[in-house]
Amino acid sequence: MKIVVLGAGTVGTSIADLLCHHRHSVSVVDSNKEHIGRINEELDVRVVHGSASKSSVLFQAGVIGADLCLAVTGCDEVNLVGASLAKAMGTHRAVARVYSSVFRDLSTFDYQRHFKIDRLLSLEHLSAIALARGIRAPGSLTLEHFARGELEMQELALEAGAKALGLRLNDLDMPKGVRVGSIRRNGVWSIAGADVRLEVGDRVTVIGTSEEIDDVKETFQPTQLPRRNVVIAGGGETGYHLALVLENGRFNVLVMEADRQRCELLSSRLKHTTVVHSDATRRSSLEEERVGRADVFVACTGDDEDNIMAGVEARELGTNTIMAVINRPDYANVVGKLGIDHAVSPRQVISRQVLGLLATGPVISHTHLGGEGIGVLEIEVAEGVPVTEHVLANLSLPAKCLIAAVMHDDYVRVPGADDRLKAGDTVVALVEDSVVEDTLKMFGSNGRRS
Repeated sequence: MKIVVLGAGTVGTSIADLLCHHRHSVSVVDSNKEHIGRINEELDVRVVHGSASKSSVLFQAGVIGADLCLAVTGCDEVNLVGASLAKAMGTHRAVARVYSSVFRDLSTFDYQRHFKIDRLLSLEHLSAIALARGIRAPGSLTLEHFARGELEMQELALEAGAKALGLRLNDLDMPKGVRVGSIRRNGVWSIAGADVRLEVGDRVTVIGTSEEIDDVKETFQPTQLPRRNVVIAGGGETGYHLALVLENGRFNVLVMEADRQRCELLSSRLKHTTVVHSDATRRSSLEEERVGRADVFVACTGDDEDNIMAGVEARELGTNTIMAVINRPDYANVVGKLGIDHAVSPRQVISRQVLGLLATGPVISHTHLGGEGIGVLEIEVAEGVPVTEHVLANLSLPAKCLIAAVMHDDYVRVPGADDRLKAGDTVVALVEDSVVEDTLKMFGSNGRRS
């Protein structure tokens, strides 16, 4: 594929390196001559010096006819403009990285739709989701956000005494906005059919909003889990997104933030989280907030060394589980020896997202469910394609394909059998690998993937 990367900083360089290893044709744009010189020496890429927000520079980088443009400079506004220009100039897919949460907040303004960008990626939000997976479902393979972050997919294990045992899926008393997407039985994943009867030990993926999923958990897991205490060190964007994900669940969340103004902002945005003005890098502060009594301590201050030291202190004070955000890859072999149970690398998080975007035709992204044989595809619906001809119940989709969510403009829903797809919709589908090509034919594609 022909790919243009806007930005040669830490994130841009790691993405360019990843793409080179997968033998793609890569061009990199940056306004910093030192960055350009370094990446030119280290990687087999084409480099262009200039601003990523200028059409002349993008033209020189080859965005016309490019398969993908990834705008990952250190400036949100440059990324939005650069990705929007690339899309307008002929790039097939354009993705922009944003730091500030306001750009992803649909309640204020839909920046993605306005700038006609295919995806807005927040490295901090993605890191928070990876941390949340380890806290909310440590024994689970799946806890993902998709459909622009408005829907969630969680994996639940059926326990003895569950209301769902022995029932067929279509007989379950589930809210309209919740759906069982797949079932893992005896180590094998499969798409959930309406006539499947649930058994003890089955693992099901449930799709819906986090609140709706929490409401139906007792259907599959009758044992009520106790509330857990989580302390988050650092109230930056990663800490904020993590608290936002956790605070509506069965968690008591406390955020320690050293900047008073940031504390005030967090307090206004987080309705069920305790925010304290405190420096988590000081042992005395950790003792004052009784961190040793917490079930989980998460260090995401923005500094690797501070995260490691705070995690070590929390471990010594008695916290059960220690988690941290670690950027430097050379620390990977160190953190476990220091008592940190789970480290999240933003580089690995963004790498997974980028690889999922390397798709062609109507497919926006293609990832896999827990690394198994079921793909999660985000697909555009074009004018006049077969999937628009009938309601979902009457479409000739493969049996091993499930339409899990539909996005239309700024509205996201879990569709019913009587819903009909329209041009301009974006579909999230769970598809077994064996029928991906047949599924994509219904969306007007020949099924070939890069």
